[in-house]
Amino acid sequence: MDCCEHSSLKMTRRHFFGINSTGVGLAALAGLLGPNLRANSTAAKAAHGGLPEFPNFAPTAKRVIYLFQSGGPSQMELFDYKPRLKEFQGTDLPESIRGGQRLTGMSASQSSFPVVPSKFQFAQRGNSGAWVSELLPYTAKIVDQLTFIKTVNTEEINHDPAVTMAQTGFRLGGRPSMGSWIAYGIGCETEDLPAFVVMISSAGGGGQPLYDRLWGNGFLPSRYQGVKFRSIGDPVLYLSDPQGFDPQNRRHYLDALRSLNQVEYDDFGDPETNARIAQYEMAYRMQTSVPELTDLSKEPTSTFDLYGEDAKKPGTFASNCLLARRLAERGVRFIQLYHRDWDHHGNLPVELPKRCKDVDQASAGLIQDLKQRGMLDDTLVIWGGEFGRTVYCQGRLTATDYGRDHHGRCFTMWMAGGGMKPGITLGETDDYGYNITKDPVHVHDLQATLLHCLGIDHLKLTYQFQGRHFRLTDVAGKVVNSILV
Repeated sequence: MDCCEHSSLKMTRRHFFGINSTGVGLAALAGLLGPNLRANSTAAKAAHGGLPEFPNFAPTAKRVIYLFQSGGPSQMELFDYKPRLKEFQGTDLPESIRGGQRLTGMSASQSSFPVVPSKFQFAQRGNSGAWVSELLPYTAKIVDQLTFIKTVNTEEINHDPAVTMAQTGFRLGGRPSMGSWIAYGIGCETEDLPAFVVMISSAGGGGQPLYDRLWGNGFLPSRYQGVKFRSIGDPVLYLSDPQGFDPQNRRHYLDALRSLNQVEYDDFGDPETNARIAQYEMAYRMQTSVPELTDLSKEPTSTFDLYGEDAKKPGTFASNCLLARRLAERGVRFIQLYHRDWDHHGNLPVELPKRCKDVDQASAGLIQDLKQRGMLDDTLVIWGGEFGRTVYCQGRLTATDYGRDHHGRCFTMWMAGGGMKPGITLGETDDYGYNITKDPVHVHDLQATLLHCLGIDHLKLTYQFQGRHFRLTDVAGKVVNSILV
């Protein structure tokens, strides 16, 4: 075997193990390069500051906090008030309204589609007069800070493709997540924490599964993958040094490992080698930054009055909202919170109030906290799920029990700060809350608008992979200018 053949074989083996070394644990440390590394590599510099052509124009937001309610909150019970449903109660949803909609496997077996109005009371709130139900009393107090969109829509009718679409812009797994695209385009404002952080809560103990690919980097370099914080033990895997291995030992170990990796990079120029060096260096810095971040002992009583007592319990939605504010203060670019258990095919009158109680005070508290700290103007907050729920009952229908199936044709989300017009409601749906009658906003439109607030033209943020230029909004999406300041 001549030297050329040997080098080729060596590259193949190194490339294989290099890719696999960015897996569980190590991928969770993806972030930004340290100062001593950025000076040696153009790619390393891009990892901190994003691409040189971005932002394309002056942004209105520096960061995003996405409060994703996994499972599909019922817009019929929360924001989209439909008083005429009491007239239609028990009648079959007209075919002219249903219009041949694709049905899930759960609804397809139904012989009828009885309309069921919400059992919860609505009222107009604030100066804006936005309709909010009794289930969200804290949100009701801040409606004048919010921008409601009642006509968000998606073609997806099942959870996995709908969540994947909402998070990556495509129904099938394998594409980069929204946070990864943003980290790739505009980088981060901190060297001591990742650009993209994920936290998950689930008070009910169940709900639809959430896969790591939802915050994955897809075909982007691995340093753009989201870092999942845990509520038990180390917030990030392998953050603590092993027993008998002190920080000085780790520093010597990382210096030696960096030298070896640098030799590999000099030999082959594989960008994943630089990503691997960066991940180790980020892990080292996070040993100091993360414990300080997650230590809430110095937060005043007034903070917990805003977010609620649950904010003192690690892993709750309230605690994650408070950590989201602390991450935003420290320069993290994209903060993704998932709260599960919103999938109410039955027993909705009992289960929905529980989920609302989980998130209502903390969501409102986050908005108020950001506002009083002067951060709301440049922080974009988003609240919503992958789709809504049907107006017809799915499953048992009694005076105290009913459920609703998945509904992607129209559902409600709200946004706040970061360039949004506060105190407005966009879009209208029909008397059944089933079809859009004015101002539709597709999921891709929402993504294009989010990028716009960060100063990114969604048509220009692309990555070439397998001969095609991909983007978050796929081949669609338009900015919803009517909700922007």
